[in-house]
Amino acid sequence: MAVTHDPSYDVDKIQVLEDIEAVRKRPGMYIGSTGPDGLLQMIYEVVDNSVDEALAGYCTTIDITVHEDKRITVRDDGRGIPVGIHPEAGIPTVELVLTTLHAGGKFEEGGYKVSGGLHGVGVSAVNALSEELEVEVRWRDGKVYRQRFRRGRKATELEVVGEAAGTGTTITFLPDREIFGEIHYNFSKLAHRLQELAYLNAGLTIHLDNRLSGVKRTFHAEGGIAAFVKELATGKEPLHPEPIYLAEDRGTQSVEIAMLFTDAMEEEIFTFANNINTREGGTHLTGFRTALTKVLNDYAREKRILRQEDEALPGEAIREGLVAIVSVKLQGPEFEGQTKTKLGSPGVRAFVEEVVREQLGQYLAKNPGVARAILENALSAHRAREAAAKARKLVRRKGALFGGGLPGKLADCTSSNPEECELFIVEGDSAGGSAKQGRDRTFQAILPLRGKVLNVEKARLGKLLDNQELRAIITALGTGIREELNPEELRYHKVILMADADVDGSHIRTLLLTFFFRNLRPLIERGHVYIAKAPLYLAQKGTTRVYLYSDEELREFQAREDGKYTVRRFKGLGEMNPEELWETTMNPQTRILRQVTIRDALEADEVFTTLMGTDVARRRDFIRENAHRVAALDI
Repeated sequence: MAVTHDPSYDVDKIQVLEDIEAVRKRPGMYIGSTGPDGLLQMIYEVVDNSVDEALAGYCTTIDITVHEDKRITVRDDGRGIPVGIHPEAGIPTVELVLTTLHAGGKFEEGGYKVSGGLHGVGVSAVNALSEELEVEVRWRDGKVYRQRFRRGRKATELEVVGEAAGTGTTITFLPDREIFGEIHYNFSKLAHRLQELAYLNAGLTIHLDNRLSGVKRTFHAEGGIAAFVKELATGKEPLHPEPIYLAEDRGTQSVEIAMLFTDAMEEEIFTFANNINTREGGTHLTGFRTALTKVLNDYAREKRILRQEDEALPGEAIREGLVAIVSVKLQGPEFEGQTKTKLGSPGVRAFVEEVVREQLGQYLAKNPGVARAILENALSAHRAREAAAKARKLVRRKGALFGGGLPGKLADCTSSNPEECELFIVEGDSAGGSAKQGRDRTFQAILPLRGKVLNVEKARLGKLLDNQELRAIITALGTGIREELNPEELRYHKVILMADADVDGSHIRTLLLTFFFRNLRPLIERGHVYIAKAPLYLAQKGTTRVYLYSDEELREFQAREDGKYTVRRFKGLGEMNPEELWETTMNPQTRILRQVTIRDALEADEVFTTLMGTDVARRRDFIRENAHRVAALDI
């Protein structure tokens, strides 16, 4: 990546838009939350500024350090935030950027051609939500400038503190404990995002030095999104040796597409706009899917793989097993909604369609063996889908003929209103028995499972439908699965996974979540799936009973009560009597439920592939890094 100085990037490229007084009063409006996700957003806002310098061609390396005292340092070798006096504000421009909401170089055409900016409020919000923040700028006059801030307010004047070799910006901040409470960073999510940025910006090197754990990682991908796709396809059998790569840069907009067809059953297409993960897709995804279907059908007819009288292959069959990245970069992207998860820029669809039609058509003409492998897979997928649809209908018909259509071990509720009904999927017959006795029969149904269910990450559809436990879940829910899934037919609007609060219970939850993620994802997306948090301990003194949900809670309780209570550890849900199970885990007034959400489909896919796939070393490392989160049900 070539780096050159840009004399036009100076103080006059920074505009003042509004003040930041509201940030500390309503932090959730600016960074999403004051929990772990908000802490990560603080880091992302600073890192994204450095990535924007890379997008502009002025930054090759970003260093992120997590210090022992929870401070974060982000250092880049970009141009450096301008330090001269701003003509409108009358203060150093770097001070303006750090103390004024939306003051930056992303609103004026001369600042950045393409930027991931405007999807947050930038480093000024980070400053406002930090106990302390220090900025050092290595400016093009060969000097190092430093300024300090406290809770968004200037603490020192901008001063020269040394000589500089090269240019760049270093920001060190400590999130404010008055706002965030105890600071805990989710390092697996942070590492995932940094790896994602390295793939999306080929040639950029990102170093992460986690001094809390002593782990150092480097993210760099000369192969860009083609390497990203190969990584995502780990554990799948590719139909062609290398990803198909398409790219076009027209100045104000560019697109990169990498795709690898595999023998898997799911399609996995992930889209980005200016490095922002557009989880809900948008015009770039629509353009890609439309052109892909047309190009492959046209090729199939031209080569007589399909006859003229045959129906066209549906897009779903063509995309089965496809792993793809679609990344666009453009000026002034238009997003739908405040979350920026869906691209709405209308011209992007036609642009992406044109590039895919031209370049994929040329690729297929030069690589007929790859084209035939893709189309044979699509034809096979189409036939299998038709056969599977018949099999699923047969399963439902047989269920309706034998036993009234519901699994025999389901203890159903009396209400017929799905909005008030709950289905508890319970680990083990003994826990299921207690749950059946302790429940409110009016609205709570119980479906006990025997042992660990099938790992669907490694199973074909036929094997899934043959599994008695999973078939019982499908039948009880009433929605069907995959292409035939109809969420409107869901019989229970709360589907609650209830397993022991131990390692085996966590494994069973993961197996069930894999099943739901791969086959019933709309139920998660609509907010119907929950996890019941069961207690680990019962502390008792006379008639006073206190339930504790983790070892940390137990330690704090014992320190506070100084041995006044006797403590009993629950080995599992089956040890609880019906009254205890109702009081702790089933009573809507006292229970703790965690709603399962798909905050980031790309990360979720990686987690499920890691935990349930075939790479044992990768799975072991992930569990070591995240064991504390599993124990706390932070999933």
